[in-house]
Amino acid sequence: MRIVVVGTSGAGKTTLARRIADRLQLPHIELDAINWQSEWRDLTRHDPEEFVRRVTEAIQAEGWVVDGNYGPVRERVWKRATHLVWLDYERAVIMARVISRSLLRAFLRTELWAGNRERWRHMLHPSHPIRWAWSTWERRRRETAERLLQTGYAHLVVLRLRRPREVSRAVDFLAEAAGV
Repeated sequence: MRIVVVGTSGAGKTTLARRIADRLQLPHIELDAINWQSEWRDLTRHDPEEFVRRVTEAIQAEGWVVDGNYGPVRERVWKRATHLVWLDYERAVIMARVISRSLLRAFLRTELWAGNRERWRHMLHPSHPIRWAWSTWERRRRETAERLLQTGYAHLVVLRLRRPREVSRAVDFLAEAAGV
């Protein structure tokens, strides 16, 4: 089984992907961990070919759970995936999650990827997850729905979760489909 978990910033993609990977005993591939290098240097801007190479190599495995929405690798990941879990929550749910997560990470100085940590001053940047989630929520929702109508993705079993309470049933469904 090859599962991709998508949704806007703050939806809980990584948390859910880890949960699914643990339950199904599959490798978890976090696209943010591949992308973000030390000093917040992102491969998607500084070395996009290397980012694509690393992701392409990671998804060659027979089974995995990937989380992330990176455009440069989306088609590769989705075409190789068997299942797609879309965390399509209302904006209020997303914002509550991304704000609390960001504040907690900044307060605790939680290490994210490659030594990077949330900083209070980063919250003012337009690319910060709080502002990004707010400004891209509607567009990402529309684009994901349109993308899933394309014939190139007709092979995907799509689980569109609209409320956090639907997560447990989705995980159970995937576990049953995997025979776990």
